[in-house]
Amino acid sequence: MNNNIKIKENKGFNEDSYARHAKWYSTLYPERTQKIKILETLKHYDGSINHWLQNLFFRCLDPFTQEKNTHWLTIGDAYGHDARHLIDQGIENVTASDLDDSFLKVSQETGFIKAYCAQNAESLTFKNNSIDYILCKESYHHFPRPYAALYEMIRVARQAIVIIEPQDPISKMPILLFLANQLGKINDRIINKIWKNRFSFEKVGNFVYKVSEREFEKLAAGLNLPMIAIKGINPNFWFPGSEEISANKRTRAFRKILLKKKIRDFLSTLGILPSQTLAIAIFKKKPDDSLRKSLVEEGYRLIEIPPNPHL
Repeated sequence: MNNNIKIKENKGFNEDSYARHAKWYSTLYPERTQKIKILETLKHYDGSINHWLQNLFFRCLDPFTQEKNTHWLTIGDAYGHDARHLIDQGIENVTASDLDDSFLKVSQETGFIKAYCAQNAESLTFKNNSIDYILCKESYHHFPRPYAALYEMIRVARQAIVIIEPQDPISKMPILLFLANQLGKINDRIINKIWKNRFSFEKVGNFVYKVSEREFEKLAAGLNLPMIAIKGINPNFWFPGSEEISANKRTRAFRKILLKKKIRDFLSTLGILPSQTLAIAIFKKKPDDSLRKSLVEEGYRLIEIPPNPHL
């Protein structure tokens, strides 16, 4: 009986989390003038450290944006910033979406984006195979049930989905994995003292999911999908006020970031430290030779998934 009561109490936690997420930006920026101020900042932050760091993320999309006549959907795109980047690359058919579309409405009215809609990633309102590409940038870790959202994105996408998210380091750090395994035999709680963010939760009610290569390999194999592409990047050097400081080598703050990034990139190349973030493309059909070439040139590793021989 106790178990049944517990299940009943926990039922709907995702609805509560989504409701909290939907109110987040409206609570931060309740007034239209506040929203417009944020959009103006995004329009005019070119050349800043924040802009430079954001471009590290956006550069991962370069292989995909060479084909202009495609339809894109952005997920969890609160301001329409991701959609704006795609538009700037010459892609006309871009729809920005978020749980709450009040900010996107202002973005559209001010000309920052062209099309928008309110979408819950777990129950997208689009038909099967109706969107060429779906972009989920820095939103996946906010979802209360990310796997439910992932299956929905795959259902709706025609070509591929692109997810850009922080990487779960443990699968790429054998020493940490070894320590976790050994300490777990003694007392599982000891692991938490070493692995500080093992269980991270946000105030809006979700566990912070980080991604791994193997996770998406298994997903693609399980769904009999043909290929995934993975690129590791180190872009996590943001700090408050970075949108006001020039990304110029004469600027001390920028030189410090360049040095930190150079060291981190070097250690990631050697396999000593995993990259901070992964850009992962999950293809529903094999990309053509041109796209494959562009992906490799951009630093992606292509992983072909063998077809299920029993289907």
